[in-house]
Amino acid sequence: MNKQQVLQRIIEKLEVDLDIAVRAAQTAYETATHEENIAENKYDTLGLEASYLAAGQARRVEEIRQSLTLYQNLVLKPFDDTRGIHSGDLIVLESASGVAQHLFLGPDAAGLKISVDGTLITVITAKAPLGQNLLGKFDGDEVQISVNGSRQSFEITHVL
Repeated sequence: MNKQQVLQRIIEKLEVDLDIAVRAAQTAYETATHEENIAENKYDTLGLEASYLAAGQARRVEEIRQSLTLYQNLVLKPFDDTRGIHSGDLIVLESASGVAQHLFLGPDAAGLKISVDGTLITVITAKAPLGQNLLGKFDGDEVQISVNGSRQSFEITHVL
């Protein structure tokens, strides 16, 4: 697996998500503007609710478009042993119990999950506590984060 494959899969996933969001926004807009949904009295709120949904869907479409643009313009660089982990790096963490986790430190779309060669990879950003802790770290370093009041430790076992 290489970073270019991961980036391509992220872009493909965002394109699919964008297509779904555009269709959902269009459906919500059509529902909000349909003549049967014009309010007949102050208690008839179907049209109003549909307009709120349409506005939310439109914001979601814009968020995905922005993420997609960031990833389409992302220039991947090989891991630099002198500067440590930065955006665009693929990281493998191992928990104290030996469970491996594959992460891609990206500019946006935190929480996005993709599969490359049968391996699940989760996108994180530097805005997240784990992403912040990873910045500047190296292969073999340990990172700790607090999850629900519980402190968890991970060892960085591989960085691409």
